[in-house]
Amino acid sequence: MKKISTLFILFISVLTWAQSSISGKILDTDGQPIPSASVTVEEPGKDAIIAYSITNSKGEFKVTFTSAEQNVDVKVKAFNQKPLQKVVKNENQTQNFTLQDDATEIKEVKLKAKMITKRGDTISYDIKAFESKSDRTLSDVLKKIPGIDVNKDGTVLYQGEPINKFYVNGKDLMEGGYGTINNSLPTGAVSKVEVMENHQPVKILQDKVPSESAAINIKLKKSVTMTGRGEVGAGLDPLLWNVKLTPMFFGQKNQWVVNYKANNNGESVEKEGNMLAFGNRWEGRRGQSAGNYWLSVDKASTPNIPEKRYLMNNVHFFSANVLTNPFKSKEWELKASTSYTNNAISRDSKRETVYEQDTGFFKAGKITNEESNNLYSNAAKGEIIFTKNAKKGFFKNTTTWNGFWNEDRGFSGTRYDMAVADPSLKNISLDEALSAPTGVFKNSLSTIIPWKEKLVNFMSYISYQTDRQNLSATNENFFDLDKQFGRDSESVHYGRLDQSIALKTFMANHSASVGFSHKKWTITPEVGLNLSFNDMNSQLYGDRNLLDDRFQNRMIWNEINPYTQVGLNYKGSAFNLNLTLPLNMYNMDYKDELRAKDSEISKTVFEPTFYGSYDFASFYKVSAFGGINYSYGNFGSVYDGSILTGPKSLNVRNSNLLPENRNINSSARLEYRNPLNNLFFNVRYSYNDMKKNIITKSTPFLSGASAVTLAYNDNSSYSQSESAEVGKYFPKFKTNASVNFSNRDSNSYSILVDENNVDNYIENKSNGQSLALKFNNTYFSWMSLDYNVSLNWNKNSDDYRNNVNRNSGWNHNMNLFFYPIENHTVGFVWDDVTTSQGATNLRNSFYDLSYQYTWAKKKIDFEIKWLNIANRKLYETISYNTTYFSTTRNSIEIRPSQVMFTVKFNFK
Repeated sequence: MKKISTLFILFISVLTWAQSSISGKILDTDGQPIPSASVTVEEPGKDAIIAYSITNSKGEFKVTFTSAEQNVDVKVKAFNQKPLQKVVKNENQTQNFTLQDDATEIKEVKLKAKMITKRGDTISYDIKAFESKSDRTLSDVLKKIPGIDVNKDGTVLYQGEPINKFYVNGKDLMEGGYGTINNSLPTGAVSKVEVMENHQPVKILQDKVPSESAAINIKLKKSVTMTGRGEVGAGLDPLLWNVKLTPMFFGQKNQWVVNYKANNNGESVEKEGNMLAFGNRWEGRRGQSAGNYWLSVDKASTPNIPEKRYLMNNVHFFSANVLTNPFKSKEWELKASTSYTNNAISRDSKRETVYEQDTGFFKAGKITNEESNNLYSNAAKGEIIFTKNAKKGFFKNTTTWNGFWNEDRGFSGTRYDMAVADPSLKNISLDEALSAPTGVFKNSLSTIIPWKEKLVNFMSYISYQTDRQNLSATNENFFDLDKQFGRDSESVHYGRLDQSIALKTFMANHSASVGFSHKKWTITPEVGLNLSFNDMNSQLYGDRNLLDDRFQNRMIWNEINPYTQVGLNYKGSAFNLNLTLPLNMYNMDYKDELRAKDSEISKTVFEPTFYGSYDFASFYKVSAFGGINYSYGNFGSVYDGSILTGPKSLNVRNSNLLPENRNINSSARLEYRNPLNNLFFNVRYSYNDMKKNIITKSTPFLSGASAVTLAYNDNSSYSQSESAEVGKYFPKFKTNASVNFSNRDSNSYSILVDENNVDNYIENKSNGQSLALKFNNTYFSWMSLDYNVSLNWNKNSDDYRNNVNRNSGWNHNMNLFFYPIENHTVGFVWDDVTTSQGATNLRNSFYDLSYQYTWAKKKIDFEIKWLNIANRKLYETISYNTTYFSTTRNSIEIRPSQVMFTVKFNFK
């Protein structure tokens, strides 16, 4: 609570900074308003703008600024008008200006568009200003724009936060799954990229309910555009192929995108179907569907490098998205989408762990583990969305069906080289298989109806999901879990284990609210009922014989959670406030039908959240968030029969131990975005405090296996982070540069049971810093450069062992392109990742070379690319465990050297 109080005081103190506002009208000599006139404020004697404003259609303006000077200069400019400058006092005031006509006959006109412009809450970027000759799609350019970043998964960030909408010509065709457009929309079709700050996507709420998120609108050159991107490629060592076909159409009433992508060259195109933006709660409930996986095979490690370096795949992905206006009214939209994925992935990794001493968990010596996988997946999705988004009402119904069919195969091998070991200790091997089909049906409805001066909102969400999972493991010499299956002192060894589990989940969430608006305030009382009904059946077989009821479950977990809350919103021109005051009633019932046990939780708690933001001095924005929430477990938190969740992990969660967790989270952010000098920066702070009444209790074994239970033990953990990012575009040098620094601190608690069956209470603490630099330059007509480098430093400590470890690493990526002759491009890519532990440095370097010829008349690219020139076969990392006094060296198989020839083209 002290942290939240401190943040709140800081937030309020910022709001009370000494500021001045000048408002008024700009008129011509006939007394007519002048729209789009610029009003700037400067300190006397300084050629630097401290604040600005643009007049609206009525000629009105308001500019807010902070300055220590007694007087400031106000400058007014407008097309065909004589500029005006006036010295005014630094205080709140109203000033009206009349401009004299100044029409000039111009014989020759050269128009030079500004790279970045701002009007209201919308910042527009001219895409040509940031594009290099090697860029072909929107994603190539987007990551170069100041203030915008793109995560590895394709999520677009603005000022470090995910966007909430991705529009094309003002329409949201993809409903959050915008990866397809981002990766396949040709740059030649795009005019501008618009960032809409504080974007409220529900039009009827735009002047009533504030939003802290930004949206992106891709403005095309033509209102009706037929475009798209395609690639066809083949390669050697081994035989490689790559196909990408993505035609697109964007019209005023209809939009569609059809997408087929398939390859075996290491590109996970199926992720383009993932939802990356979720709108806001008033649009209903949406999320990324997935299987409820309780079981898994042992997985080989994956490295922290671009997927094209290590992904051994064979994937086919198809998707289609359609948007149309089914009625004469453009307010109604119908969207339909479908997708299908067939994917096969293989992985191999090896890790060698050296234990320096006898720790009570492991003997001194070395253990080598090898994991190998073949992962097969099929996924299908269908979705229909019906929407009306108007100033006089809102309606949205989303119906979604998902199916997943996964077949995972795994091999795990363990070899021992121990100084002190049991003579009977033998090498271990396990063959593993998991079958996991899943079906999901969801429907979300939200409507907002104006009633006199009020807004009535009804929301309904239902979801039904079934999961069936069957895990099989056959082993040679695997002994570590033997005593977990024995009765009393008897030991039983099973050569094969089969775990089956069946899950069913039904959820229903319903709510109703009424919004009362008065001037800039909106008060929204709401009532709701959340229901969740779940059941689980599981059986464990040893050598195909059903084990006793200690290894079986027939359980039901039901939740009935009514709630009532009041939302308080203030939507001003500069200050926005959202305060939610909910009273939540948690009622949970756990029934074990096999053991005739019944446990209940009934709690009523107050869980407020607060968000506020304030824009000041034209370019600054400060915001703060705080909240408290409680959780009392969910489906899977408890079960009394042991479950083999993995071939080496036997878990049981005693239902006598019902979780009660309290979480406090808070954050604050200061942003600066100035399109006049192309400068953007943000400073962020977040703090999370979690109190729990249960702790995980693990018994580790030599093979890497473990038996996991729960224990009552009050414990508190926290995490906090601080970060700052500065980005600036230098138009004179055609350079965009940004620097990011972050610091993270956290702790966690656990209980480890040693070889003497003694519980060891362990607190692990971690601290990490990272420094990242992003730089791209297109100054020279014959060269362009993209360069990214990040450095990290980490410190981990274990208070039980009083052991501290420090390690570091760095990651660097360079894309260098030369244009020696028109339509010819030579590219060089250098990826370098290094991890350091003590005196050991493991460096992983990768080099690619490419040549591309562009048939300009047909807009076709012919590219030949040589990947991993050095033919590196393994990616290596090193780490240290402070609890076990162990050093682990991890080796991961990556893609060998390969050559690809690709033809790339636009559909129009």
